[in-house]
Amino acid sequence: MNPARDSAKPDALLSVRDLSIRFGGLTAIASMTFDANAGEIVSLIGPNGAGKTSAFNAITGYLKPTSGDVRFKDRSLLGLSSNAIAARGVVRTFQKTSVFGGRTVLDNVLMGLHLRSRQTAISILLGLTSVAREERELTDEAIEMLAFVGLVPRAHELASALPYGEQRLLGVAIALAAKPSLLLLDEPVSGLNPAEKASFMGLIRRIRARAITIVLVEHDMRTVMGVSDRVVVLNQGRIICDGAPAEVQRNPEVIKAYLGEGFARAHH
Repeated sequence: MNPARDSAKPDALLSVRDLSIRFGGLTAIASMTFDANAGEIVSLIGPNGAGKTSAFNAITGYLKPTSGDVRFKDRSLLGLSSNAIAARGVVRTFQKTSVFGGRTVLDNVLMGLHLRSRQTAISILLGLTSVAREERELTDEAIEMLAFVGLVPRAHELASALPYGEQRLLGVAIALAAKPSLLLLDEPVSGLNPAEKASFMGLIRRIRARAITIVLVEHDMRTVMGVSDRVVVLNQGRIICDGAPAEVQRNPEVIKAYLGEGFARAHH
């Protein structure tokens, strides 16, 4: 277990160092230090209010930390906007599905792709042939994203018509359209049925096979223990354990704070 490593490892893609977040007198995170190495699937777990979402928000530019640093490819992300952080390759999904319900499934992914489009507004207004060519390329790419998450049959349906589980898949397709090298998944299997959860675990592994590093916040322990290379456990804003799933499941402090004796016995 490595609750606090002082210096970033050479292969650390994401390096969070001594991150603290306080809201008034309340400490959401106290001196949090962890790495996500290239090619890893790392889960942040802990009870409600442990600081997981605050950590995600600080990493992705939605929240300014009180102190500490967040480094990606050994460059600090502090002070950058969420859009600038996404442009560097750090992309997140949201706990609440954030799709445009009044647009088609395909249009939703195209909007994600347009965020990194090479064409300028003036080219689009002039209707240049390069724009038409790029539109075809982007549509092909959007269809490929939908194929990856299994939504091609829904491409021309309104996003609002999708069942909840498929809206979560669409959220992932939109995030992947931004070409991340680090994908942060915020409670990706929340509200899914057991079959959908099992399918989503497979999707997480296939995303990693595309050389995308994944950090997820998740309450579903079957998913966490099934897909993670490493699990970082937060309790009351502090890391109490950082290790392989088997190590975390045996840790007395983690069992007491979060997993409970029943979980530990069932997975021993």
